[in-house]
This record gives sequence, structure tokens and C-alpha cells, in this order.
Amino acid sequence: MKGISTSRRMDSILDMLNEKGNITVSELAEEFGISEVTIRSDLTGMERAGLLRRIHGGAISTRRASYELSHSDRMELNKDAKIRIAKACVDLVKDGDALMIDYGTTTRYLARELAERGNLTVVTNALLVAQELIYNRSVNVLLLGGNLDLQYQFTFGNDTVAQIQRYRADKAIISADGVTSAHGITTYHHQDVELCRLMIERSNEVIVIADHSKIGKEGFSNITGICGVDILVTNKCDDSKAELDALRGKGIVVMEV
Repeated sequence: MKGISTSRRMDSILDMLNEKGNITVSELAEEFGISEVTIRSDLTGMERAGLLRRIHGGAISTRRASYELSHSDRMELNKDAKIRIAKACVDLVKDGDALMIDYGTTTRYLARELAERGNLTVVTNALLVAQELIYNRSVNVLLLGGNLDLQYQFTFGNDTVAQIQRYRADKAIISADGVTSAHGITTYHHQDVELCRLMIERSNEVIVIADHSKIGKEGFSNITGICGVDILVTNKCDDSKAELDALRGKGIVVMEV
């Protein structure tokens, strides 16, 4: 396929993604007989247009929801944005705070940043969040028991819900799959909804962390209306501007990093 136009190459990339679900930069470079630098440029432009999603070393079709990916691939999706969001969220946390933290890749990045704070108590249903914090002596970790989702490594169910009702927190930090002014905060994981709602109910302040790919999107299950949120931390993206303005119009503090 060497020598074809950029537009035809992009059409071919979409055809390959729709067939396979994902593809690597090296595969595409070999297929089209061009440099990996050129392929990365193509993929970046296509991601901006909403035609695909970049992951480490390649891309996935937007038809393949991110929750279907392996955890390591989901950690790589919008990685730089997630790290910036995590660092900004830590600035909202004070020494001595009690936190309730939900499952999510961005909350795992957040857990890595919490070493900057001292004397914290963290209640979480996310095994990987707890794992990030377990060697941090300035954090007291309360890992909720219950049924275990083996793929995504979080607990859920009646036992989990019963346990969380013993606690109150200064802040709930929720990682959302969808954020809109009309439909509020949503997730793909319906098993996690009741626990998230209790985290919100039993916290004095609610912080939602979501990268730009979640803004204006709606997941499978509703967690709360937008009025249940105090602060949204996201990354700057021109495509999100209208939705973020609408959220501000609803009284939400929106932090763009």
C-alpha cells in the first residue's frame, strides 16, 4: 500500500480497526511502507477527530469500549492526562482527611500521588488502589470486602455496602466513565453503582475525576445527577468546552489541568 494518499490510508486504518479491534504502530508502518513517526501522526489526528483511541504502541477502535480492555491497556489510555488529573486532585486533599475512593485507572494514579499527604484514612473497594497505598505509612487503608470482580479488581455487593455504612469521609473521589450536565455521572460497571452512591452520600464533598474522553459521554448505569457533584477535575480539551461550560452553569466547580 506504499504511496497511497493520507485520506485513503486513514480509511484503510479504520477498516483494519473495525475488523480487528486494535492494531499496533509497527504493524501499520509495515502495512503501508512508511515510518512509525508518520503513522503516529495519522493516529493522533484520527483520535482528535474521534475516529479511534490511542493506546501505548497503537490504537483501538472506538467501537471497542475501554472497559473491555485489559487493565494495563486502560492505564495507558490518556495516561498523561490521568496523571495530571491525579496530581491536581491531590491538591484538594488535606493532611488528616478521610477519603472514600472508588475503582478506576485514574484513581490508581491518584493513589500513587497521595504520598504527598500525611495522616490520611482511605476507604476503598479497589484492590489496586489499596495496593498502591499499602506501603505508605502515612495512610490508613480500609479495604472493603464483599464479592470480587476478578477482571477489574474491585469488591461489590451486600457485604461491601453494609461495611461502608460504618464510615463517614471528608471527601469522596469518584472515577467516572461518563459526565454530562443532563445525565450526571455514569459508569459501565452496574455492580459498583450502589457503593458509589453511598460514597457520595456519606462524604462532605464529592470530587469526580475524568479525562476529556469521558466528558459529554454517558455510561451504562447512572451513579448520580450532576447536582450530587461538587468538583470535577478533568484535562483541557477544546472538544469538551461546551459541555464543561454547561456543567459550570449547573454550579459545578470545574478544574481543567
